[in-house]
Amino acid sequence: MPTFVVLLRAVNVGKRKLRMEDARKVLEDNAFLDVASHIQTGNFLLTTPMRSLARVEAAVGECLSTAAGFDIVAMARRPEEVAGLVAAVDGIPPALDGEVRRYVAFCQREVAQEAAARLAAWDVPGERAHVLGGDVVVELSRAFHESKLGNAEVEKITGGPATMRNLTVVRTLAEKWGTPR
Repeated sequence: MPTFVVLLRAVNVGKRKLRMEDARKVLEDNAFLDVASHIQTGNFLLTTPMRSLARVEAAVGECLSTAAGFDIVAMARRPEEVAGLVAAVDGIPPALDGEVRRYVAFCQREVAQEAAARLAAWDVPGERAHVLGGDVVVELSRAFHESKLGNAEVEKITGGPATMRNLTVVRTLAEKWGTPR
């Protein structure tokens, strides 16, 4: 059966609280198997007979939204895609000088050429972006909370939902879950 890494958008931010223990139980009660989570930001590994990323995203979002009482959007990747993404990010030379932090915005669909061009041309001091298929790598040499290229801006440019994770978290997910079971 296929295994997926699923990342939730905007949980445990403000009043949008969702305990991972409760989320794992809801997923298991909705026929997802081998459910595991990593930290409190909505990172899951699960197995399901579903094969389509879109179907997994919709099913996870629907059951968790019902349980939480607020809309939850999910982004799904295959474990090997997460591992490949980390390798691809590591192959991108830094575009900024100084101490640089990298983040990955997981988009719910492939980034269109026009949006990819806008992101590649992003030229705010201390901020750069690289598009890798359905993911946007954001490189910052300034504090994240001071940056203009956060998740909301990525969503605005790409025209669809996204969820952003620090590359350290993505690397950990790849190390823990990057190979199919």
